[in-house]
Amino acid sequence: MYKEKWDEENIPDLTDKIVIVTGASSGIGFEAAKALANKNAEVIIAVRNPEKGESAVRKIIGQYNLANVKVMQIDLADLQSVKTFAGNFKKTYSSLNILINNAGVMIPPYTKTADGFELQMGTNHFGHFALTGQLFSLLKSTKEARIVNVSSGLHKSGRIEFDDLNWEKRKYSPLQGYRDSKLANLYFTNELDRKIKQNNLNVIATSAHPGVASTDLSRTSGAFMKFFVKLIAQSSRMGALSSLRAAIDANAVGGEYFGPSGLMKGYPIINEPGELSKDENIAKKLWEVSEKLTGVKFDFAK
Repeated sequence: MYKEKWDEENIPDLTDKIVIVTGASSGIGFEAAKALANKNAEVIIAVRNPEKGESAVRKIIGQYNLANVKVMQIDLADLQSVKTFAGNFKKTYSSLNILINNAGVMIPPYTKTADGFELQMGTNHFGHFALTGQLFSLLKSTKEARIVNVSSGLHKSGRIEFDDLNWEKRKYSPLQGYRDSKLANLYFTNELDRKIKQNNLNVIATSAHPGVASTDLSRTSGAFMKFFVKLIAQSSRMGALSSLRAAIDANAVGGEYFGPSGLMKGYPIINEPGELSKDENIAKKLWEVSEKLTGVKFDFAK
């Protein structure tokens, strides 16, 4: 039975558990990493800027001097960087208990990734798709491993335009680009969950959204959006609870979507995603496109 007010006290001891949190130098990623480190997990802060990552490590160790936290560099907007990260991780670790795909960019000016993808779809979806695929051999061989893709309530207004994923034909809308990338996160989760179940693997893929949380994510989104977020947001620590519950709750099953109990804030519960996110045909097509564009294929063999 789900408790009404799930918080960090619900997290059990995580000694000997290996966790990766992308984008964990600030915001909800930092809070998730800190909470997991406080429960004795070995936490890898996977970030683009190693200096910011080291600063986050110092803050966590300053609060929990026994914390086992380290930084590994990854740029999710560069598939070669993702491949290098995965290779380095597999040289060091033989298991992976939890992967929280948290990093993201929100409402930037039009930019392309190193591989020519629109920045938000490229970072928020393709980068994490490639990362998960290249770590999947470890995840499927680790007992009860968990994958969490961090989406957003704004996915409900998303729509995947397969004939113009990189906004080369349409006038660019940064907000719509963000919505689309967050919808892609749910398609990815749902199709991954289906494939895991079809192959009877001992892995759980879930998704989460933080509601409106006070983070650095809105740094590229303009003055009004920053003001609006500050006005209505809950703390990053509260926002992180959705990801943490999705990653930890022993009652969670694959495909569930966790978010705040209120409209945009509150303790995490199972949320109902948008109807469009449940379309299996679109999810399957996005998976196939993602494999083709990233060159990454998941190995679902036991």
